[in-house]
Amino acid sequence: MIVYQLCCGNDHEFEAWFRDSETYTEQAESGDILCPFCGITDVRKAIMAPNIATSKRSREAPDANRAQVQARAQAQAQARAHEVAENILEAVGKLREHVEANCEDVGENFAEEARRIHYGEVEERGIYGKASDNEAEELGDEGIDFYRLPIIRRDS
Repeated sequence: MIVYQLCCGNDHEFEAWFRDSETYTEQAESGDILCPFCGITDVRKAIMAPNIATSKRSREAPDANRAQVQARAQAQAQARAHEVAENILEAVGKLREHVEANCEDVGENFAEEARRIHYGEVEERGIYGKASDNEAEELGDEGIDFYRLPIIRRDS
């Protein structure tokens, strides 16, 4: 394990632990390190003083801040998870919008219409609609390619 003193673009300094220096580099380059104070990913190593042996009393001070650092790290992780979830929902929403704008809604007849297209009974085209779990399994067994899109509530 290695500890680095880090600094964000807003000059907030904080300490972070990494498996090794390579792990720090990977996380910094991918934007996975967030400032626990402001949440930005513009983070770099700060100037660090070497670890010098001190009295027991001065070593106890970092332990007092450990809970605070852990709370900030947890808040940072939760903020990142929330951001990732929002990005996923946005991407799925855009995919659904694209499908709805460019494909035909066949509603409850999705499985039947997918078969007709697959077996060449009607002209090939993009479709979307609803299929039960059983219908979806049968389509897969027949070698008919399709994708299930998650249902996302629309804001009114």
